[in-house]
Amino acid sequence: MQCPECRSTHIRKNGKKKGKQNHICVDCGRQFIDYYDSPKGYSDDFKRECLKMYTDGSGFREIERVKGVHHTTVILWVKQVGECFLDTYDPDKTDPDKTPELGELNELESRPFHSRNFRMGVG
Repeated sequence: MQCPECRSTHIRKNGKKKGKQNHICVDCGRQFIDYYDSPKGYSDDFKRECLKMYTDGSGFREIERVKGVHHTTVILWVKQVGECFLDTYDPDKTDPDKTPELGELNELESRPFHSRNFRMGVG
């Protein structure tokens, strides 16, 4: 086993926390466990499906009933996509009389969610 900080193999056991063996690096003092749980949350594909339903006209409560995700979580995802859209919006290159349509958010689907600063643990 190696320290994740300094890659030293001079490791000692350092008690247990929440049923997991805790270790400490003798060289740098970093504490760590053997393995970490995978991140919780919804997959990018699942989020995309919910956002697609929203852009196709489904309401938040309908998405909640069909997909089993709480409607406030879907609202958060829509807000995050909207913020990303505003970050990439350039008023100099856009006709000021034309308001972006909701369907134009689909162009953002090609990028993965984590590259848009989404908090994957939400939901």
